Amino acid sequence: MAKSSKLVVARKGRVLMVRRRRDGLWMFPGGRRRAGESARSCLRREIKEELPKLKLGPLKLWKKVKARKSRTGRRMSDAIFVAKKVSGRLKVGDKKEIDRAIWRKPRGARLTPTSRYIRDKLFPRRGRR
Repeated sequence: MAKSSKLVVARKGRVLMVRRRRDGLWMFPGGRRRAGESARSCLRREIKEELPKLKLGPLKLWKKVKARKSRTGRRMSDAIFVAKKVSGRLKVGDKKEIDRAIWRKPRGARLTPTSRYIRDKLFPRRGRR
């Protein structure tokens, strides 16, 4: 079972990203699963905490990822969901963890390893697969 869940939403060539306060890295929103919580309910709870004004439509599981982070050797275990519909404002709720939320192009930002993996798989550079 995945230890955390991430959300990917694309709109007009941009993706929803949040910036971690502690290191300034950008990531797809989401977070760690609590005991007894499903990956889907984890994601809905995390979005409610991080972006309380955002309303999610149906969530579709894109992929479960299990890998090791190349730099640290730490294990990744993520359930990555895609939402086709979202509405509401991007108001940051958990300001201790997240300092910004924006719609941005998927390339050109310093990303967390998990978010870099997601970006490279879902939004490959033009001419690559």
